[in-house]
Amino acid sequence: MPIIKSARKKMRQDKKRVAVNKRYVEGIKKAVGDIRKNKTAKKKADLLKKAYSLIDKAAKKNVIHKRKANRLKAMVAKYGLQK
Repeated sequence: MPIIKSARKKMRQDKKRVAVNKRYVEGIKKAVGDIRKNKTAKKKADLLKKAYSLIDKAAKKNVIHKRKANRLKAMVAKYGLQK
């Protein structure tokens, strides 16, 4: 355990940030899984839009790297186009 007051505060902040970042990553994983499982084209288009949004938000907030976001979007698009 940290002794210095600023170190204690930093530890509290880190816990909160980890929780927020985890929500972003889990949301992306869920969106990708939903696209892979779904069969109807109309539903896939909506899910694709949602996945793009989640991925872009995570990249904007530096939860994931921008190049990883581009890779994920390409992968999701590939799943979205499959029949």
